[in-house]
Amino acid sequence: MRALLLVLMLGGLSSVCAEEVVRLGNLKLAHFGAVGYIKEIAPQCGLKVEERLFAKGPDIMQAMIAGELDVGATASEAAISGRANGVPIYVVAGFARGGARLVGRSDLNLTTVESLKSRKVGVTRGGIQEVLLAAELSQHHMTWSDRPGKDVQIVYLAYPDLNQALMQKNVDAIMQSEPYSSQALAQGWGREILKPYDTPIGEPVRTLVMTESFYARRAVAQKFMDCFVRATKTFIDHPDVAESYVRDSIFKHQLSSAEFRAAMSNSPYTYNITAEHLQHTADTMFKYGIGKMPAAPVAREFVKTDLLEAAKQSLGVNP
Repeated sequence: MRALLLVLMLGGLSSVCAEEVVRLGNLKLAHFGAVGYIKEIAPQCGLKVEERLFAKGPDIMQAMIAGELDVGATASEAAISGRANGVPIYVVAGFARGGARLVGRSDLNLTTVESLKSRKVGVTRGGIQEVLLAAELSQHHMTWSDRPGKDVQIVYLAYPDLNQALMQKNVDAIMQSEPYSSQALAQGWGREILKPYDTPIGEPVRTLVMTESFYARRAVAQKFMDCFVRATKTFIDHPDVAESYVRDSIFKHQLSSAEFRAAMSNSPYTYNITAEHLQHTADTMFKYGIGKMPAAPVAREFVKTDLLEAAKQSLGVNP
């Protein structure tokens, strides 16, 4: 009888542990490092976090639609486009600010947005950098297309391929993410034109999103959010830990210390997100047809920061 009771108890514990596995989607970018670090400290939070890496944020949204993920780390445009197209997600936190840079070839005298006229500019399709590029070009009254005939010809490439295209002079400038833009500057074949934060969007904030069904599992969702805040606080308070983890575990020593520090100076870790910021981003996306949305979603309907605020309070993190 005792043996039977022990088997039943262990079976019950196993089922509880199985319910607390969290499936996390992430990107291989320096400022996504604190999100990746969650899996390292998850046992301290009573969780097991299974991380999958994706090429870009919209791919994470597709995995969420397929029921393959509970939580995802994306730039805001993927969360906005996903929500506008019916993906049942909530934005529950921010985790990094900035993280973009307009970089020109070092052999060209490109110093302003206007100097891009009649040039080819590379960007990743559907990424927040495309939204920022559209906002900058529009602000400077310039036209653009991926075909010849406009002020600027857009060339769509993946993040690593953008650097290759700039180095090989197949494009004249790129709107690039970190740490790739810092690598282009450090290695001498790229020169900063500007950081694209002077539009109504401001500094883009990367978003942590949860499926509505996972958010409804309040106890587990709160544990995950507590773990997110703990991981982010560790990276903010201990930059050496952040650098070691990102350079060694994520980039496998392919990112120098100087490149990491330059990248993070342009994409600092954070916790916070506001509906107002997402609304500006959503309105810009809809205006320029980025994300193929039937309408710009109303940000206040899908920004839920109650779990974040509870986690910050419990861990003594200032607003």
